[in-house]
Amino acid sequence: MADWKNRLYFGDNLPILREHVPDESVDLIYLDPPFNSNATYNVLFREASGERSAAQIQAFDDTWHWNIEAAEAYEDVVTGGPRKLADLLQAMRQFLGQNDVMAYLTMMAPRILELERVLKPTGSIYLHCDPTAGHYLRLLMDAAFGVENFRSEIIWRRTNAKGLAFRGYPRNHDTLLYYVKGPDYAWNRPFTPHDPDYVDQSYRYIEEGTGRRYRLSDLTNPNRDRPNLTYDWNGHTRVWRWTKERMQRAHDEGLIHYSSTGLARQKRYLDEMQGNPVDNVWDDIRPIQAQARERLGYPTQKPEALLERIILASSNEGDVVLDPFCGCGTAVAVAERLGRSWTGIDITHLAISLMKYRLHDTFGSQLSEYDVVGAPLDVASARALAQESAHGGRYQFEYWALGLVNARPGNSRRRGADAGVDGYVNFFDDDSGKAKTVLVQVKSGHVQRGVIATLKGDMEREKAEMGLLVTLEPPTEPMRQEALAAGFYVPELFPDRRFPRVQIATIEELLEGNAPALPRGLGRTADPTFRRAARHRRSQGRSERML
Repeated sequence: MADWKNRLYFGDNLPILREHVPDESVDLIYLDPPFNSNATYNVLFREASGERSAAQIQAFDDTWHWNIEAAEAYEDVVTGGPRKLADLLQAMRQFLGQNDVMAYLTMMAPRILELERVLKPTGSIYLHCDPTAGHYLRLLMDAAFGVENFRSEIIWRRTNAKGLAFRGYPRNHDTLLYYVKGPDYAWNRPFTPHDPDYVDQSYRYIEEGTGRRYRLSDLTNPNRDRPNLTYDWNGHTRVWRWTKERMQRAHDEGLIHYSSTGLARQKRYLDEMQGNPVDNVWDDIRPIQAQARERLGYPTQKPEALLERIILASSNEGDVVLDPFCGCGTAVAVAERLGRSWTGIDITHLAISLMKYRLHDTFGSQLSEYDVVGAPLDVASARALAQESAHGGRYQFEYWALGLVNARPGNSRRRGADAGVDGYVNFFDDDSGKAKTVLVQVKSGHVQRGVIATLKGDMEREKAEMGLLVTLEPPTEPMRQEALAAGFYVPELFPDRRFPRVQIATIEELLEGNAPALPRGLGRTADPTFRRAARHRRSQGRSERML
């Protein structure tokens, strides 16, 4: 799309979809809604009244809870949504009761409706889910997109289960529900390479001169009642598949193999075969291993090969790809690499910051232009983020502020008392191979001298070389003096460089582009927020890794 501008949105995807994404503007949607990101466990669900449900079903350790927000979303869908979806949601509530699973389905229903609205008539959507929710979500998708537009339930075999100390069959797969908007959807059939043993066994002939491998195919016709195709060829009278003229042309082009008796058979070359068509069981894409180069440390990160298969199969170069729950941005990164336009939405600044670094680390100067929408651009909007109660505003402010200084969160889901260390920056300034540390503390409220004293204590406890305070409010003069009293950090291999051991950076200064003086540029820089993304060139097909 020529006038499309790539964007990362921070915020709740429901209002963002409604306010910012036009009707029928997206070619491909991939979503992996955030539920059950850590573990599943069996519980007896209780109604909101405390009464136990009749059946034992799966619970999700996530942020979806039956509360006033869920109740309002339920009423909105039932009173204003399509009749089929409204009836379905009421039946689900009667069956499941008012609990977290019902809240999850209720909150997903209006989002699925919006995704149906923004998808082009030629578009496709892949909903990635755990088997514990797939049957419920499929009903929602049937109601929104139509049963006739269901194409496949794809099984992605993630891993072989290690822990077998329980009764029942271990779950080793995720489910992808694949729907389209209409009959004229984009489709580029994916293939996998032939198995080497199959190639050796089936393509056992090698053509003299060209070295091309080929196998032989029967040229006789199974229909014996074809007088026009019955003729003698090289001493053999048969009912052939081809006319005599076409047989002669194939002979002249060297496409026929003759046996010792002179019987003609067709050559089928290996290099003309695309491979094995991919079916709906995907067991050839492995999950991201602990030492994988593409691993960034994000808990629900999906392998790029999974998104590459989806994007290549269901979109074309220049098409628009949307991920409304984009997390660490695998769909966005693969879309960029494959020459697609894209939009990513996430409700956490942790994810938005990670995606920004991932895109810049991966593509460098080749990265397409994009906007970040919803992030604070001035002190007033930063203060508003810190004061917002919805979606953990204080913690979102913290993640956003850490992103301004390229710092890694110290504990991404911490709750409770302030532990002092909100994040850290690793850096190298020698050849030891061991990273050194800058501890980072973020403050959105009133600050005083004691904050610096606490940071110094944390540095001593953690054996950190430096400390950095990021503050929304301006520091006091006693705070500045306390920081200066900490002296300087002098790298052993760079004795002419001195860095204040404790530094203070205000949000205003950072927004103006005034970065703190840190030694991470002296040596080989460690990965700042999560692990550094592997370098790629943008390409029309499979990736070219930049070494």
